[in-house]
Amino acid sequence: MYVAIQLSLFVIYLLPVKIVSTHLPEWLRYSGLVLLCLGVILGAVALLQLNTNLSPFPTPTSNGTLITTGAYRIARHPIYTALIFCGLGYAFYNQSSYKALISITLLILFYFKSKYEEKLLLKHFPEYRQYQQKTRRFL
Repeated sequence: MYVAIQLSLFVIYLLPVKIVSTHLPEWLRYSGLVLLCLGVILGAVALLQLNTNLSPFPTPTSNGTLITTGAYRIARHPIYTALIFCGLGYAFYNQSSYKALISITLLILFYFKSKYEEKLLLKHFPEYRQYQQKTRRFL
């Protein structure tokens, strides 16, 4: 269910909809580009670290290992964080309140999806509890 909603939100994000005309200061628009770039870097590092553990579904892979270094040292869910950064960053740069709203909706979805995912991770990796206490959910 989470994956279907997530994919739907990604598709909706791509639609060329303009709800309200938004004009942001130049510094905020270009801060969006910085946020977008940080999101791309964080996401790329996290994806490279996951390697064969990568799955679109919240369930951990049966032969997976718990990764707590690199991108996973600064956030328990760096890919979700990266997607939120990219979505908000591009929304700011593009001055799109519509895309910002979809990004905030993704943040809410990722919060609930990660809570579900973490229940499964706790069953699969007993040491996840200690990792949870040391590392924030999102950046």
